[in-house]
Amino acid sequence: MKSFSPYFRNAHLSTLAGNFWPRSIDESRFPTRTAIYETAPGTRVLVHENAPAPDPKGEVILLHGLEGSSAGGYMLSLAQALLEAGFRTHRVNMRGCGGTEHLTDSLYHSGLTHDARWLLEHLRARQLGPRYLVGFSLGGNVTLKLAGELGASGSDLLDGAVAVSTPIDLHACVRKMMTLENRLYEWRFITRLRSTYQGRHRSNPRRFPIEGLRGAWTVFQFDDQITAPFFGFGTAPNYYATQSALGFVGEIGVPTLLVQAKDDPLIPFDIFEDRRIRSNPRIQLIATDFGGHLGYISRPRPRFWLDPVITSWLAVLGNKSRSRTVIQQ
Repeated sequence: MKSFSPYFRNAHLSTLAGNFWPRSIDESRFPTRTAIYETAPGTRVLVHENAPAPDPKGEVILLHGLEGSSAGGYMLSLAQALLEAGFRTHRVNMRGCGGTEHLTDSLYHSGLTHDARWLLEHLRARQLGPRYLVGFSLGGNVTLKLAGELGASGSDLLDGAVAVSTPIDLHACVRKMMTLENRLYEWRFITRLRSTYQGRHRSNPRRFPIEGLRGAWTVFQFDDQITAPFFGFGTAPNYYATQSALGFVGEIGVPTLLVQAKDDPLIPFDIFEDRRIRSNPRIQLIATDFGGHLGYISRPRPRFWLDPVITSWLAVLGNKSRSRTVIQQ
């Protein structure tokens, strides 16, 4: 594996560059198919699918981060790399994301694994080959939580999992976001969350009451007033305690790759020192000194360092390699 040589050594610049650097899929080679799946009563999710030729080496489901979509830059560039390597890709828009509010009467949350599991079962029923989950940020938490929920029998449904820049301890990461240096990120998230929810309220006031939103000006307050009550968690602390992937990683029974930058401004790295991660032989951790949050812009080309790392790891996994390494760079 090629070591990461950062274009930026400032975590905030790396994070912003990763968000705004333009990326795309070569539609002339890999045209996008739009699919809508009913994963639960009253809920349909939009998935953008691309296939290589001839026969795919496997099926890769990609899950985005908080208030993201299938059009996120990290989703597009990884899908392109996977397609070139022979994998079929499924870029999922979580419930109500990517302009799909009209497809569901539900919200989404950091531990909602139902839809990803439904998609894995759908692919298994079609007998399309090995199945992998790749999650970014919030999507990484969903990925790891699902892998842990599946436990020792998980390989029947899932062949491997990858999680990048993952808030495995939701409360610790929300506290980190609330610091002064991260106020810009929190403001971006909360304004999007509020705007989306206001739209949901206008379409269905009874289902999405507005009262709790008036005092929700931080992500914690939004989770405490909106997310937790909507899903029956009660309070934000209980939501975080029950839905954080850290409580499930010890049960992961399939090969799993974690990629985490030590300078991630939104995620304290010490949560990855937890024994439940370090003692699980199925988990491999790649820890880089730099990279920010979903950044990983490389000084030498290719610019998007994550893409060949994840693609090659999945390719090796597909060749039945089973190794565990904790890599410090």
